Amino acid sequence: MTVSFHSLRRLATISVGVLVLGGCSSDSLWPSLSGEPPAAQGASASIPIRPSQGELSGQPLNAPPRLGHTNFQIAPPQPGQPTGTFVGQKVDQLRQDLIRLQDSVRAQNGSLQQLREQTIQNALNYHSTVAQIESRLQVGTTPGNPQLVDAWSQAQRELEMVNGDIGLMNGLANRVSADAALSTYLLESVRAAYGLSGAVEEDHRQLAVLEDDTNQTVVMVDRLLTELSDDIRRQSAYVGTERQDLNTMAVAIKHGELFGTSLANRTIPQTGGGFAAPAAAPRAATPIAGSRPLVVIRFDRPNVQYEQPLYSAVSRALERRPDAFFDVVAVSPQASSTGRAALDTNAARRNAQGVLRALTDMGLPTSRVALSATTAADAETNEVRIFVR
Repeated sequence: MTVSFHSLRRLATISVGVLVLGGCSSDSLWPSLSGEPPAAQGASASIPIRPSQGELSGQPLNAPPRLGHTNFQIAPPQPGQPTGTFVGQKVDQLRQDLIRLQDSVRAQNGSLQQLREQTIQNALNYHSTVAQIESRLQVGTTPGNPQLVDAWSQAQRELEMVNGDIGLMNGLANRVSADAALSTYLLESVRAAYGLSGAVEEDHRQLAVLEDDTNQTVVMVDRLLTELSDDIRRQSAYVGTERQDLNTMAVAIKHGELFGTSLANRTIPQTGGGFAAPAAAPRAATPIAGSRPLVVIRFDRPNVQYEQPLYSAVSRALERRPDAFFDVVAVSPQASSTGRAALDTNAARRNAQGVLRALTDMGLPTSRVALSATTAADAETNEVRIFVR
């Protein structure tokens, strides 16, 4: 019975733990609580944290991953002479099926090369826009500069174009997978033809040559699919990281100063992506008396600008302890009257919630933060203290 190439394609498709840092004695981890005057008007933070050298130099977002560079070329099958036998006719049919399969693979390879060039260009456009934003933020600009807001929107659109390229890669991978299944089925059909009766020696010789040609095609298609899958995996991780960094950049534009990469990219990732799960969920509790806070933010005036020193302190802590958790504690002074104490407690809680939102905007996973409130005899005004554990 004669089986067409399209029948072969249909058949082939069917067959187809928590680390406590409070007791750390390293002075390099804990900023000084010297109470120096704030660097900017309206800022009030008890620690004069300054950006690291990498942050001052305009630390770039992650460079795009290198795509595969193989150009998959397939040699056409060797021609054969008719033998006049049924097996000879079967060999010729299988050879024609292999030619059609190779034509399909060549088309997929052409699409892959074109898609790689497109992805590289889109990534270059995106990083060019990001570099312009970082340059403006590095020298300083007005908070919420509308030009930078527009540039950020453009960078987001360009990143989505890179993400769209991943979708095209996935569609191409599905087509290559169908060709891979067909190539395997075709190889099995060639090998099964050895068992047909009524063959002459020339039929078996041509079958052996066809088997080699088909086997080379199978290997080539497998290599193409493997390299394409690696490209998709790396590009997907890259786009996810850049999205987090863009969120942090939006916060930086809001305040008119350069921060750096997302805090999410400084935590320990899981094997399959995301963030390492703690051995136990962080528990909101007042830190042990006498433990030293990483950051103390005093809200003794309106519009306290604490985001830059907060980002720098948490970023450095994560560089040293990527699996660290943070306690954000709303601290109010001990008041003489119950009414005053209630007002101070509510204000301190609102301040702590604002600090928590700032941390999540900077990319810190909410699973790494615990929120609590307390009063302190040494607090002269409402404060937010952040502890590392």
